[in-house]
Amino acid sequence: MSTTALLDRPTTAPVRHLRAVNTPAAVEAPATPAAEATQAASRALPAGTAPRGFALYVGLDEAKAAASGVNLGVLVDALRRTIAELAPSAETYATVALAPVGAGGRDVDVVRLALHEPSAVARTKQEEPEEEDPSTGGVVVDISRKRVLIDGESAAFTFKEFELLQYLVLREGRTIERTELVTSLWQGTTDDDAPGERTIDVHVRRLRAKLGRYEDIVRTVRGVGYRFDRHADVVIRYGHGTPSPDRF
Repeated sequence: MSTTALLDRPTTAPVRHLRAVNTPAAVEAPATPAAEATQAASRALPAGTAPRGFALYVGLDEAKAAASGVNLGVLVDALRRTIAELAPSAETYATVALAPVGAGGRDVDVVRLALHEPSAVARTKQEEPEEEDPSTGGVVVDISRKRVLIDGESAAFTFKEFELLQYLVLREGRTIERTELVTSLWQGTTDDDAPGERTIDVHVRRLRAKLGRYEDIVRTVRGVGYRFDRHADVVIRYGHGTPSPDRF
């Protein structure tokens, strides 16, 4: 431990004695809330992971937005402009969460659940008992649980096959071009890694094979792409909400 001799009197007066005192500890500037949040987030990261971006869940319906003189599209554009000014290299993607008219719950909770935010989904699974599926025939596309039932049995869809079916289901009745499927389902891949349009045809062919006698719910529109057509024996389960088909 180091010590420093401090004079009890000015140097012009006779020195009578010196008193040894401990060196004061350096005082650190108080951390800002932003710095504390960053440090806390870093400590909470699982090993081998690194941040790649963030999601801001906004709970607001059109009526409340209109009461403030705006709409959801205006807010999205404003946020995008702000991000572009602060971080020009940032990539943004916006979607809107839909829920049945009259559905209860806090808006932000509905948004988190509809967009499958992990903690919101986990909490819902804890609160709700597993439901027995009464279906004995037909196709059930369960968006909330990421599964497909065919005649009451779980179909062995791959992750990408389910993503493809879900993309078409959420845009029911609209013909989706192959280029849109590549761009949307293979985001973040380089041009070399992204599949070609013919590869999409292969994925669709495998998807139809697993749908069996219900394969025609995924229709081919020649020269354009694919479309989901719902039949009477097809049920779509959205859970508490579902992402909108790229409204913004």
